[in-house]
Amino acid sequence: MRVKPVGAVVYGIDLGKSSYHVAGTDRDGRVVQRVTLGRATIFAFFSNASAALIGMEACPGSQWLARRLQSLGHTVRIIPAQFVKPYVKSNKNDSIDAAAIAEAVTRPSMRFVQVKAIDQTELQTMHRIRDQLVCSRTSLICQVRAHCLEFGIAMRNGAGAFKKEFPLVLSTDSNDLTSTMRRLLGDLWSDLQVLESRIAQLTSDIDGIAARCDAALRLMSVPGIGRLTATALIAAAGDGHQFKKARDMAAWLGLVPAQYSTGGKTTLLGISKRGNQYVRRLLIHGARSCLMHLDRTRDRLGRWLNQLQGRMHVNKVVVALANKLARIAWVILNRPGAFYVRDQATAM
Repeated sequence: MRVKPVGAVVYGIDLGKSSYHVAGTDRDGRVVQRVTLGRATIFAFFSNASAALIGMEACPGSQWLARRLQSLGHTVRIIPAQFVKPYVKSNKNDSIDAAAIAEAVTRPSMRFVQVKAIDQTELQTMHRIRDQLVCSRTSLICQVRAHCLEFGIAMRNGAGAFKKEFPLVLSTDSNDLTSTMRRLLGDLWSDLQVLESRIAQLTSDIDGIAARCDAALRLMSVPGIGRLTATALIAAAGDGHQFKKARDMAAWLGLVPAQYSTGGKTTLLGISKRGNQYVRRLLIHGARSCLMHLDRTRDRLGRWLNQLQGRMHVNKVVVALANKLARIAWVILNRPGAFYVRDQATAM
């Protein structure tokens, strides 16, 4: 190829759909090379480069490119985009962005996104598709309810009640539905059946992965964590080694108070709601179920929950429990063979 590496030790890559802007820096941080590469030439370029530290922003395609560059012997770090912005100098363009990424990746306090394995990415894709299908199912049910109300037909709340009552609505001739409306609503009912089938298939696939995965089986020993939550945690956090302590993982999921402190005055707000919204939602739902159904006389969380409920609102208790579940999950992911022990005599 016409463009060859000139011996940079750090590279920053600004990703695009069909082209990549690359900035290489030396050991002193000076930019020694700026090139624009295409999808057909980027791997040839880095296969000729000596082992280097490569940084890029987290975006669609970054995981794939990171895995490919790692296979060429380079060290790859993925940076959240908001942490790169302070290093962009003056005006913004793709070349300046690449230089900013090369500078940001060398900062000792920088936070990085874990490079996911292929099976981890596949599992995360299953969860995201299933979540999108569930949202589509809810939207479709709400739409059908609204159409039925236009003809004076009301149904009970809940997806289960809807699926039980709606076939009776279609088959009853005594209501005010016209033949055209019956045909249109029947088509929507068929669409709902297809969605239900796809959701059931994806749920079955995820359950199968959970049954074969040792980490998922150990996570499911924690109250409030089932197959969906366990596999979603593995897909999002992997082995959890990117977090130094359990609180870091809870903060990454947005389950800790947001802080706005200045002048020695500490101000704590509501939870930050940062990070993976899907995993946070699963943990919140699991914590709410655990709060309602946990046998507190036989689980070591019981006494702690009783004390917590005595001094704060139930919604705060649910979030606090979700935070604790995230911390317990981090310990299990970090320690091979670790299980949650329900012994009430064990100190928290």
